[in-house]
Parts: sequence; C-alpha cells; structure tokens
Amino acid sequence: MTARIRQFLRRRDEDGPCLVVDLEVVRENYLAFAKALPDTKVFYAVKANPAPEVLSLLASLGSSFDAASVAEIEMVLAAGAGSERISYGNTIKKERDIARAHALGVRLYAVDCVAEVEKVARAAPGARVLCRILSDCADSDWPLSRKFGCEPSMAVDVLEHAHRLGLEAYGISFHVGSQQRNPNAWDRALASAAAVFRECGERGLTPSMINLGGGFPTRYHKNVPTVKTYGSAIFRALRRHFGNRIPETIIEPGRGLVGNAGIIETEVVLVSRKSDNDDVRWVYLDIGRFGGLAETLDESIRYPIRTPRDGDELAPCVLAGPTCDSVDVMYEKQPYALPISLEIGDKLLIEGTGAYTATYASVAFNGFPPLKTYHI
Repeated sequence: MTARIRQFLRRRDEDGPCLVVDLEVVRENYLAFAKALPDTKVFYAVKANPAPEVLSLLASLGSSFDAASVAEIEMVLAAGAGSERISYGNTIKKERDIARAHALGVRLYAVDCVAEVEKVARAAPGARVLCRILSDCADSDWPLSRKFGCEPSMAVDVLEHAHRLGLEAYGISFHVGSQQRNPNAWDRALASAAAVFRECGERGLTPSMINLGGGFPTRYHKNVPTVKTYGSAIFRALRRHFGNRIPETIIEPGRGLVGNAGIIETEVVLVSRKSDNDDVRWVYLDIGRFGGLAETLDESIRYPIRTPRDGDELAPCVLAGPTCDSVDVMYEKQPYALPISLEIGDKLLIEGTGAYTATYASVAFNGFPPLKTYHI
C-alpha cells in the first residue's frame, strides 16, 4: 500500500471493487531489473497487465515486450514501442496471426516443434526463432505445465529444421515457473540450454540468444529475494555453463515487475456459517475467481489481505466470491485467518494484485462487470 494509493481510495466514489496500480512502483521495479542484469534486455510480459498506462510507461523507459497475441503486439505499438522491441513469445500461433505480426514488423518468434517452425517459415520468412525447452519449474508457486516447450534433446532438431527453411536459428528460451522463489532455479535450465548450444555447434548452427523467461516473484505473504539477488545468481549460472562466451540474453518479468504495484479494494457482502456449531465462517466478497482472482485456483497464490479490523482476534474462514458458481471459492482447503469482528460492508484491501487480476476478469459472468482499474 503506497501513500498515493491510500489517498486515491480515500477520495474515490464508491463504484464496486477496483484495482489501483501505482505507476511509480512500476517505474522503480523496471529500473531495478535493468540494473540487476545490465547486459540483459527486459522484455515485459504484456499478459501480466496490458493496461495502456503500464505499456506507455515501460515503452518510455526503453523496455522491450513479450507479446502472446497480435492484439498484444498492437497494444505495444500503440504505446510507442517499435516492432524491433517485440517478441512473439507464444508457441501456439495461427499462421495468419504470424503473417500479421510479420507485416507489423515483428521478427522474433518462439517455437517448440517442427510444425510451428513450418508455419513461421511460410508466414514470416527470414525471421528469428527461439526454441522453447521444458523446465521442471521446481520451487515455483505457480508451476507451468508441459503445455509449452520440448525436451532439450529435441530442440536441436527443431532449430536445424528452422535453419533449413531459411529462418535464423536464433537460440533457446525457457521458463522456470511463475513466482519462482529460488534464485538458483535458472542454473538447471541454463545447463540444458548450454548442452543444446553445444550440439547445435556440432551441426554447424550458431545460436546466439537465450531467453531466460520470467518467474521473478512479487511479495505475497512470504518475503522473496531481491531482484539483485536473482541477477547475481543468473549471472553466476551463465558463467558456469558458458564461460567467457555468454550469449545475448533477455528476461520476461511480468508479476515481478507489476505485482506489488497494485491493490484491490473489495467489500464484504456476507459473513455466515454452515451450521450452528461450525467454527469456520464463510466470508463472501464482491470479487472472486471470475472477477480477477483466478490465480487462487488450487490456492496457489495466497494474497495478503488487510482489513479495517486488523489487530482484533483472528479465526479461520472460507473466502468466496459473489457469483452463483460453486467453484468461485478462493481459500477453503487452507482457511484464511481474518478478524472475528469482520462485518458485512467492511472494505478489505488485497495486496500484490497488480499482475494477473484485471486481465483475468470475466466480461459479464452473472452480470457482474469487469474489474474496474485505475492507474495513478
């Protein structure tokens, strides 16, 4: 909670739940990333928070951007960044979308199989491609599935095929898992990337880039290492596996760049129990999984919550959203401790919500409007 957000919430007219993002925090975070890895380009993961205000600020600071769709590419261009600062990082793309991105000037694409390479070769001839490899995502709070990437042993064949089709086999990408709290997690992935580079060299290919991906965390309930700590650990791993011939590198921070810049204000709609002798209350808010808190799925992300009654005696509760859907429950397996004195109408502040909230909110499920957002 910054003083700027506190002042904004005091003055705003009541209009339901809202997300407030302090752009000064985003600025400070970007500068911290740029300083922590000075030889690595920052490609902001647009999907984390694609608000025009965020994109325009980062564009003015010199950031590059990782886009997952043509729509995100167009948002970045509208924010003032040139196409040379955009990577089309989604490995699952329609051929016509690749062609549109190519027409807009995008020249860097992620792939993870031969079929995707062939689409890029047809729709974006001469483009650069990064082959994404699988990572185990150990120690991350939001592990990524096997949906993206291929086994490192397959990556060389993918890059060689790209080269044969006239594309530039530019390098490797990976992702160590979102909300990765272990700064040494990049070491294992870089060891795999180095092995791919060596085999590429044996086949006459000369890859020159590693996309280190995202995974940089924001603070929720637990402290996380500083960006500087991550930068130092990653640089040590690069030296360990590549010696003095460190390739060009980029990073794709999303959550770590905007997460701690945002606060959601929400209202308690109902406090109830399921039986007279039930010790666990149900607390229903006017925001839930469909209103922007999708990352509470499997209770993976546990947001810090402030109440106007902090300091009172606590007791466990189930936290749920307002919709008529039984999955609209945020925390039940691990009940959330909130003040016993909590009442209907109390305003709660959910911290660390600058990333993956408004962009996840449904358009009108149950008739509830999308989460209102303010960037100050």
